[in-house]
Amino acid sequence: MQENKTGLTIFARMIELAFYGFALLTLIGALAVLLTRNVLYGAFFLLLTLLGVAGLFVLASADFLAVAQIMIYVGGVLVLVIFGVMLTSKTASSAGGNDSQRPNYILTRNRNWLVALLVAGALFGALYSVLVRSTYVLLNRPAVWQTSVDTIGKQLMTEYVVPFEIAGILLLAALVGAAYLSYPRKANTSDGTH
Repeated sequence: MQENKTGLTIFARMIELAFYGFALLTLIGALAVLLTRNVLYGAFFLLLTLLGVAGLFVLASADFLAVAQIMIYVGGVLVLVIFGVMLTSKTASSAGGNDSQRPNYILTRNRNWLVALLVAGALFGALYSVLVRSTYVLLNRPAVWQTSVDTIGKQLMTEYVVPFEIAGILLLAALVGAAYLSYPRKANTSDGTH
């Protein structure tokens, strides 16, 4: 019995360390996204942030959300952002000409840090007061690992089949519309020939 209890405490400690590691990765990546002025580096730091969030989803037994986070955000959206940043042309520098080695900077005109700090502090205070006053009933129950993919799949194919199909039709319409808008048009000539 003593070996089983020691094994559980070591396992719980490892889960706790993994949580702190993923939380630290998420926070460091998010702060780096905010503080870097290079857009490409910001996209790479966003990759770290999204991977940290996916790790937190795994630790919260939300494995479907973790896989969706990696496949949709990291695999799709972030790669699109990186390609968009790398393939866009840079504006001419102040010295004249195009400098291919100059990083992609996006400088904002509003640098009022005091307002942002006050809003962030007020939001932190409100969230902290909600967290302190809450009673956590689920913390008293033993943690049970169970997959969420089976439950989500059954609900999507039974209870939520109509919204699921409507979302699919909407995405198909958006894809057809994007293909139609991106199709090159030929200019009409006055004699009616193509």
